[in-house]
Amino acid sequence: MPNPTNRFQEPLLNPTPDKPAQLRRLLADGKTLMLPGAFNAICAKIIENLGYPAVYISGAGLANGVGGYPDIGMLSMAEAVQQSGYIAQAVNIPAIADADTGFGEAIQVFRTVQAMEQAGLSGIHIEDQVFPKRCGHLQGKQLISTEAMTEKLSTAVAARKNPDFLLIARTDAKAVDGLDAAIDRACRYVDAGADMIFAEAMTSPQDFEAFAQGVRKRHPHIMLLANMTEFGKTPYLNVQEFEQLGYNIVIFPLSAFRVMMKSVEEALAKLKADGGQTAILEQMTTRQDLYKLIHYEEYEALDQSIAGYQ
Repeated sequence: MPNPTNRFQEPLLNPTPDKPAQLRRLLADGKTLMLPGAFNAICAKIIENLGYPAVYISGAGLANGVGGYPDIGMLSMAEAVQQSGYIAQAVNIPAIADADTGFGEAIQVFRTVQAMEQAGLSGIHIEDQVFPKRCGHLQGKQLISTEAMTEKLSTAVAARKNPDFLLIARTDAKAVDGLDAAIDRACRYVDAGADMIFAEAMTSPQDFEAFAQGVRKRHPHIMLLANMTEFGKTPYLNVQEFEQLGYNIVIFPLSAFRVMMKSVEEALAKLKADGGQTAILEQMTTRQDLYKLIHYEEYEALDQSIAGYQ
């Protein structure tokens, strides 16, 4: 008898095949992709439901939201993989995850890549900071050597099973050693096999432009990622501006997380003051809308079909 899950649209019941290839096709279209950050699976479902092409999973979002930790490498590789996997598998769009420093030296990077790929991710980025890393928009960052980072990247290339799995090299060199050093490192990372470069903590549109031009002098077709986080060193630019500057992906890693925190704080303060929730009902997602988002009826239908399937 056919598997009953084949007729359902919920991705957890009927997963989308080869999302890394789907991400590559999106990038090949040439339009700059706008990726909001998801800190859990339900947030990713909202992102998908609104029509975004893919989702980003922030390491800071997981550390802050899951563990209540600062973004200093407190989550283990296993924890990051598990949480990222929940998010990636909950949607039919591709997901890219923050893999921090790769969770160790080159040999650990090998396992990280395999685990993230097996968990359903379509790509990851690895950064060139010393562990324990720091938030990219704070002072006091330290870098590993260029040679150590290229070893990690060449190991990552060897580890992936699907050649479409996107390997992104993040460099924090701009804030530590300057723009020229960031460009040089980026070019070396492309030589080592990176598919895309992520230059963190740029401080002006001119920086983004100069970085793109500098890297593409040696690697004309390399893809670039920009981080449009809030309250950091980077000025607020929109996706159209990043597209003009030559960037292929723009991530908004903690926008939803920060809105959620402020909304929850305000709603709970009102609840405490009133002693009941009637004044904040209009701020809530209804039960009906939640059930629609999580495909509740499809799970009920699956439950009812299991006896016949057996």
